[in-house]
Amino acid sequence: MNKEQTISAVLASDELPTLPTVASEIITLTAREDTTLTDIGDLVSKDTGLSAKILKVSNSSFYSFPQQISSINQAVSILGINAVRSLVLSFSFLTIKTGKKKGLFNFENFWKRSLSEAVASKLILEHVKNADTEEIFVCGLLQNLGQLILARTFPDEYEKVLQQVEEGQYDALNTEEEVFGTSHPTIGYEVAKSWGFPEVLLLPILYHHDPGQYKGQDKKIETTIKALYLSDLLVSILYSDKPQEFHKRFRKEAKKLLGLNDKNVEHIFNEVHTQVDDAGQYFGLRIKNTKSVQEILQEANIRLSLMNLDFDQMNKELLKTKVELENLTQELEKKNKLLANLANLDGLTGIYNHRFFQNSLDNEISRAMRNETKISLLLIDIDFFKKFNDTYGHQVGDFILKTFSKVLKENIRKYDTLSRYGGEEFTVILPDTNEEDAITVAEKLRIAIEEFDYKDDRETYHITASFGAATAKPAIMDEFKKSDLISQADSALYDAKEAGRNRVAFFAPKKKWFKF
Repeated sequence: MNKEQTISAVLASDELPTLPTVASEIITLTAREDTTLTDIGDLVSKDTGLSAKILKVSNSSFYSFPQQISSINQAVSILGINAVRSLVLSFSFLTIKTGKKKGLFNFENFWKRSLSEAVASKLILEHVKNADTEEIFVCGLLQNLGQLILARTFPDEYEKVLQQVEEGQYDALNTEEEVFGTSHPTIGYEVAKSWGFPEVLLLPILYHHDPGQYKGQDKKIETTIKALYLSDLLVSILYSDKPQEFHKRFRKEAKKLLGLNDKNVEHIFNEVHTQVDDAGQYFGLRIKNTKSVQEILQEANIRLSLMNLDFDQMNKELLKTKVELENLTQELEKKNKLLANLANLDGLTGIYNHRFFQNSLDNEISRAMRNETKISLLLIDIDFFKKFNDTYGHQVGDFILKTFSKVLKENIRKYDTLSRYGGEEFTVILPDTNEEDAITVAEKLRIAIEEFDYKDDRETYHITASFGAATAKPAIMDEFKKSDLISQADSALYDAKEAGRNRVAFFAPKKKWFKF
């Protein structure tokens, strides 16, 4: 079978998956220049099940947006057309059913690995300066689409390919070339092309195994291809029986292709297993307890050392290794606790992040219900921060965010919870605090921010902030919702900014209180 015959047979096959209606229509719609955000929102809203899934992911830590997204039109407005298109395609492809014949090709494992590669691609690209991450997730998810197509269209022939790869005779690409006259990147490209995919999604599928083959001038596509190539190496650390080899290659290639430094790489290694598990929950795949890169490498090193011992040595070393593993388990438990704590911290400011804020607010609301006390919430926004960033640059902006966080932290009580809500927005949870005290705390913070001198190596800066405050007594309220308290504080913050900024506004059902 040659290349042309294989492609023709694939495109004419009854086993070729068909795109769901919404996925097909969104590709057509986004290809038109006159498409509006409303057009996209109206299309996606027709599928209530898909809409619910997109809203779930939009409001998760996958995006960590500061505000609650309550409708598809709002999601399209905040995420953008390309990001929503990527989510639609991602959910659509994850619903593709398995082939009729069971064999070496495990469809469930294929989607688990594909989702892992999508997560890895996004995580890698987030460390590349000025990279566009809107569509990297769906590119990562579909980079090996051709394998799925070949396994469904030619189940018997692809079984032979997998058998030879499993026996270690050939690698997958060369074996596919020998059997089909082409390989899965080309098949995936041709099928996606027949579905009307744009080049920004097509070319990464074609070149992800060999970034050097891409000769185009589009930097976004080039960067995406390199990220997909690296994601395959990274996920191979998690799932292959030779993790050390892929670990070494990833470090080398990450620096060579995308200029990632050691700190970037270590952060990726520390985060990937957690994000893979989270994505499995968001996208409906049963993925949990993925081992960390560090744990995988430690186990691989132990296995390698045992293989080099004779029988007597092995017995002695097994006893020794058992003791070491017990010690390692205790050490890992300590490190896992540390990592769990780090997962709750914002990487830039060192204060709690949005995820921790949401959990902490749940806990404080439950406590307020049990004790029949009041709880207050402050939502804080640095005034004109975008203009400040544009004027002085992002490095100075980062300095301001870190110092701003320290000023807030030094002026609240030990049992208050300070978090970065997102961007230049911050929150303070005030347990057992009534309306008047919340206003007092907010005004104290406002003055401290206004009077503080933000000095770096070059000059001194001054900033102000606007505050929205809200108070509730959950025990006496019917169907009290956490989102209501957040919305009230957000509404008050909006009023503070509308009234001229650098002030405190308090939410009340019929009026807002201002403190100038």
